[in-house]
Amino acid sequence: MRRTLRSLAGVLGSAAVLAAAACSATPEAQPGATGTIVVATAGEPDTLNPVLNYGVDGASLIFDGLVARDASNQLVPALAKELPAVSADGRTVTAKLRDGVVFHDGSPFTSADVVFTYQAVLDPKVDSTLRSDLDMLASVAAPDPSTVVFTLKYAYAPFVQRLALGIVPAKALQGQDINKAAFNQQPIGTGPYRVDSWTAGDRLVLTANDRYYGGKPANQRVVVAFVADDNVRAQRARAGEFDAVELAPKLAAGFGAVAGFRVERVSSADYRGVMLPMGNPVTGDVAVRKALNVLVDRRAMVDGILGGAGEPAFGPVPQSSPFADAVVVGKDTADAAAAAALLDAAGWTGGADGIRAKGGQKAAFTLMYPATDSLRKELALAVTADAKKLGIQVTPEGLTWDAITPRMKTDALIMGWGTPYDPDFISYKLFGSKFAGEAYFNPGFYNSPAADQALQDGRDHADLAARKDAYSRFQRQLAADVPWVFLTYLKHTYVVRDTVRGVQPRVEAHEHDVANSLWWNLHTWTKA
Repeated sequence: MRRTLRSLAGVLGSAAVLAAAACSATPEAQPGATGTIVVATAGEPDTLNPVLNYGVDGASLIFDGLVARDASNQLVPALAKELPAVSADGRTVTAKLRDGVVFHDGSPFTSADVVFTYQAVLDPKVDSTLRSDLDMLASVAAPDPSTVVFTLKYAYAPFVQRLALGIVPAKALQGQDINKAAFNQQPIGTGPYRVDSWTAGDRLVLTANDRYYGGKPANQRVVVAFVADDNVRAQRARAGEFDAVELAPKLAAGFGAVAGFRVERVSSADYRGVMLPMGNPVTGDVAVRKALNVLVDRRAMVDGILGGAGEPAFGPVPQSSPFADAVVVGKDTADAAAAAALLDAAGWTGGADGIRAKGGQKAAFTLMYPATDSLRKELALAVTADAKKLGIQVTPEGLTWDAITPRMKTDALIMGWGTPYDPDFISYKLFGSKFAGEAYFNPGFYNSPAADQALQDGRDHADLAARKDAYSRFQRQLAADVPWVFLTYLKHTYVVRDTVRGVQPRVEAHEHDVANSLWWNLHTWTKA
C-alpha cells in the first residue's frame, strides 16, 4: 500500500483529458521522439524529496544513495566507492565516498550532504515516516569530506540496506522548512536524470544528467505519465503513446498478440490481501477472520484474475525469502467445510435470509477497494462471492483514496504491500501496534504483544539464526490472529514496445511509481 499518493480525486477528475492523450502531449513527449522514453504508471508521488519518503529503496532516477541494487537485488556501491564497512560489534558503519560526484546544479557532493540527509530524517520537525526505520541510528558524522560514520544504538543487521536512501544537497535545504520547501517539487540530486517539469496529475519530465558519475544516460529525456485508471492507461497504450506501461495482468495479457509489443511478467514480493479492522464487530471476531482465511480460493484468484501471473499468498514474507516460515503456508483452494465449522463453533448461525448472525449482529461488512484499480476490484468481488457461500455478506465498494482513508479503522480494505528486501522493512510498521493508524501502517489497529516482540527481536539481533527464529514467531502469530487474509503475490506485468532494448526485470517490491519498478535501469534503455 506504499502509494505515496497525490489526490487521486484530482487525477480522476482529469481522466477525460488524459484519455485525449495526444491532445495534451508535447511533440518531444511522444514515444517516437528521438532520445525520449515515455513510460506510464498508476501511482504518482506526493513529493520528490527522499527525506520525505520518495524512492527510499533507491532506483529513483533522480537521486543516488550510498548503495544501490543490481539486477539480482544485491547491494552494490553507488555514492560510496565500496560497500560500507561494519564494525565487529555491528554498531559502527563507515562509508568512503566516491570522488568527483556533483549534483545537478554542479555543486560537489560531500560527506556533509550525507550527514544532512540522515539528520533531516531524524529531525522530529520533519514529516518523515522514515524516522522509525532509523530508530537504531544514534548519530551520523563526517570526519572528513569523503568519509561518513554512522553510529548505531544497537546492532541492526540490515542497516547497510537502509543506505540506499537518496542523498539531498545540504545547501539547498539548510535553514528551510523541509516539509514545505520548493525542493520537494523541483529537487536537485546526483542521479542520471534531473527534473525538467512536474505537472501534477499528468506527467513528470526528466532530462539526462550529462555529468552523471555512472556515465551519460542512453536517452536524453524521460516522460513519466501518471494515469490512475487501469483501463484508460491500457487504451492510451494501444493508441501508441507509451514505450512501456504498467498494466494489470488481464489488461497486459491482451497485448500478447498485438504486433509491436511484448509483455513482461516480473516476479515480485508484492502481495494483495484483505485488511480486517479489529474495531469492526464482524471482522473483529477472530473466528470470522479464520473462517475467511480458509474459505477464500487463492488458486482460483491466481489462475483466473491474475491469468497465472502470481502465486497464492499466506503471509507478508514471500516464500523466496530466507526468512519465510513454511509452517504458515495453507491450502491453495477453499475449504468451505472447515470454514463453516469455525463459524458454527463460535456461534455464528445461519438465518432465514442465508446470512449468519451472532447475538443479533449479522455477519456482514463492507470491503473497500480503490475504484481505479481493476485488479483489486476483481479480488474484492472474488472474496465477496466466496464469503456468500458461507453465509457472510460482503459489500464491495470502490472509492477514491480520499474516501477510503478515514474509514480504514472500521471497514475492510483490499490492500497491498511487500518487499523483496529485509522483512523488517515493511512488516515492523505495518503490523506493529505502536504504528496503528499512522497513515497506511496498521490501519486495522492490530495489537499483539507477541507479534510486537518478535518484530522487535528481528531488528535487534544481528545473528541470522536469531533473526530467522524471530520472523518465524512473527509469521506464526499472524497466522493465528489473521489481521489480514493474504490472497496473492503478484507478478508485475508491463507492456513494452518491441523497439525498446535494455530492459532488465528484477524481483520487485510493492512500489509502483517513478522509483524502482521496471524503470530501475531506464537510463540504459535504448530504442531501435
